[in-house]
Amino acid sequence: MPLQPSSTPQNSHTAVNVVLDTAYQGIDAPTWAKLFVEARQSKLEEYIADLFAGKHINVSENRPALHSALRNLHQTPVLIDGKDVMPTVAAVWSRIEALCSQWTGVTDVIHIGIGGSDFGPRLAIEALAHVPGISSRGMRMHFLANIDTAELARILARAEAKSTRVIIVSKSFTTLETTMNAKAVVNWLKDSGCSQSDITSALYAVTANVPAASAFGIAEENIFPFWDWVGGRYSVWSAVGLPIALQYGFKAFQEFLAGAEAMDLHFKNAPLEENLPVIMALALLHQQKIHGITSYAAIPYADALDWFPKWLQQLDMESNGKSVDRDGKPVQYSSPVVFGSAGSNAQHSYFQMLHQGTEIIPIDFIAVREPMSDRPEAVAHHRILLSNCLAQAQALANGKGASNPNDVYPGQRPSNLLLLPKLNAFYLGALLALYENRAASLGALWNINSFDQPGVEYGKVLAKPIEKALASHANNIAASELIDAVTAARINYLNS
Repeated sequence: MPLQPSSTPQNSHTAVNVVLDTAYQGIDAPTWAKLFVEARQSKLEEYIADLFAGKHINVSENRPALHSALRNLHQTPVLIDGKDVMPTVAAVWSRIEALCSQWTGVTDVIHIGIGGSDFGPRLAIEALAHVPGISSRGMRMHFLANIDTAELARILARAEAKSTRVIIVSKSFTTLETTMNAKAVVNWLKDSGCSQSDITSALYAVTANVPAASAFGIAEENIFPFWDWVGGRYSVWSAVGLPIALQYGFKAFQEFLAGAEAMDLHFKNAPLEENLPVIMALALLHQQKIHGITSYAAIPYADALDWFPKWLQQLDMESNGKSVDRDGKPVQYSSPVVFGSAGSNAQHSYFQMLHQGTEIIPIDFIAVREPMSDRPEAVAHHRILLSNCLAQAQALANGKGASNPNDVYPGQRPSNLLLLPKLNAFYLGALLALYENRAASLGALWNINSFDQPGVEYGKVLAKPIEKALASHANNIAASELIDAVTAARINYLNS
């Protein structure tokens, strides 16, 4: 049975030239009205105002979540505990712009970071590389995140040591994977004949822990700060996004910030009924209530955005993957599992399950109106790409009956269509800010703190005694308070 899209204005909204079409969500006008009432009862409007006002909405850590200040190009005063943070933010912009003009003869940049220090800039570098006519300024940008030395070896095999610059990105500057990889790269520079002076000139840091970066050996003038009121997964707008400016120029980085700022202003000022992040949040909440959905897919019909679902996984699941709310009480709903990849590749992978599987999985289809290349085949190829995007949404929503059960498509699979006019730095910034603001809206609706991540810490604590046991090479490790019997047996096997 097909979803019944209503003819209400809620079906399609535009902000910052980005179109959101919810016609295949199957939500009629009375239901939308109830959802907006629920949003107001959840005090979502007050939450949005508090977010931009610098209130301490990160209640567990007692601090603001003011990543929006990082893209506040108009430099409207943003107060944290009575102090305007914009002068310090603008000072970092000036330093980034200056660095872009200073670097000459650089062939390789190795950006070392993990999680929020990696996903955002990596996504942006990959996405903007597809913009027709964009210049890479003659540099190769490498991202080193995994502690697995395979990634390290692959990068070092390609980079030219004497003309390489290294950016070490860690909010705390204590992240194990990042510091170990940074030491390995420094050793490579030494082994490649670089002097200590060369190495000092080559090293840069982006961190909230300036003393730790200095202790590592990074010159003060090469340290770019960011602040504890910026969460790692929201930090690409800070100097964490330095690779964007270095690779494509400071103007491109400004455009990236401008797109995000424009979406922020929409989120901050638009009524809930016209507010794209809010509408997307409410649609997902509705599907949780009606269908009990536990996952959703983000499918960008743009190869340039193949990294987008990976970025989104961290944003959504690290922000809102919680079992208790801001008051410490059990939650009814929290983040679904997020997955996805570029269409139309995805159609030849897991769309079988989306169409005929037993679980209803909502989809965000993301499409771009203009082709992403200037090849002579681009227009024809892009037309086929868009036709597949629209066809999949229609088939998932409406389904198809047949006498043969194998040929039945149940339908009633809800989806959004997000349509960007083109993919450039501005609209990439707008897209990322749209989803950041949706995550914040969902946090408010679920009464979840979207800006802490205590769940990632326990495994790090347990890893320390396990690593010590592995380093001992002993195969008689006994179970203890921090190493259970199963893990002890596995250590003994690995050490045998």
